[in-house]
Amino acid sequence: MTTSEINQIQALLSTPKQIIIVPHKNPDGDAMGSTLALYHYLKGFNHDALVMAPNDYPDFLKWLPGDETVLKYESETERCEILLQKADLIFTLDFNALHRVGDMGDKIGTSEAIKIMIDHHQQPDNYAKFMFSDVRMSSTCEMVYRFIEMLAHENRVTADIATCLYTGIMTDTGSFRFASTTSKTHYIIGKLMEHGAKNAEIHNAIYDTNSYARLQLLGCALKNLKVIPELRTAYITLSQDELNQFDFKKGDTEGFVNYGLSLNNIIFAAIFIEHKKENIIKISLRSKGDFSVNEFSRQYFEGGGHTNAAGGKSDLSLDETIEKFISILPSHKNELTS
Repeated sequence: MTTSEINQIQALLSTPKQIIIVPHKNPDGDAMGSTLALYHYLKGFNHDALVMAPNDYPDFLKWLPGDETVLKYESETERCEILLQKADLIFTLDFNALHRVGDMGDKIGTSEAIKIMIDHHQQPDNYAKFMFSDVRMSSTCEMVYRFIEMLAHENRVTADIATCLYTGIMTDTGSFRFASTTSKTHYIIGKLMEHGAKNAEIHNAIYDTNSYARLQLLGCALKNLKVIPELRTAYITLSQDELNQFDFKKGDTEGFVNYGLSLNNIIFAAIFIEHKKENIIKISLRSKGDFSVNEFSRQYFEGGGHTNAAGGKSDLSLDETIEKFISILPSHKNELTS
């Protein structure tokens, strides 16, 4: 983002505005952490700001400061559409294409509000007037902190802002173990702790809230784990019946795909989850090294993301999706085994 663009944004924010802040559909820790952090920051300057999520999100994120103010487009559609049309500014965080917010995307696109994108995913669409897009960043939460730095307001970071940002950075870096974690990331984490983020409490709130049913579902997922050693690939399947058997709730499968990637000599892992209500198979992909699951997902499964973490979907049945996946792998043998 250029100095000129920062100056223009500073001018826009110099007087109170009606501002909507939007995460992607099925928001994760980085999406909710970044949007709620920006919400608290803007409220500190007397803006009429609110977070508008396309749909609901896991309970393990609902302790975040400000969660009680979040509107859900899926269940409050009419009110949300009125607010989107009245907005002066719309911030879109942790996504870079309007289809990532479902039906809400058309309403954002037709709103006369000025759009500002803050995101770290690859190949952004050109819908926003101001784009802070950088794939090198560990998370959108790290970018929001840097955005606040650019506006010369680091001293306005409160404990609530710090807590939200710490949460998103922690979750999107796999507790700081992914290659996207840099020395600057750790510097920012240190600053957030100085501003009041309590690292142990945040970690416990996110990771130590398992239900018995979720652990049983994890056991089922691991039982379904398959390995293709000659292609250094592992995958997990979960059918709708299996989800129902273990009382599946949104967010319960978070992180399951990483178990496949943790296997010795595996560099590509996938999980395929049947969702009969939406009539799709939801897919999460992870990799190590240079194998791009972003490109793989874009090419075969209508998705995208990062080089080592991406998502997608399939309109085929679960069995047919697995057959397709397995049939594709040999064409990538050189990339997977080099």
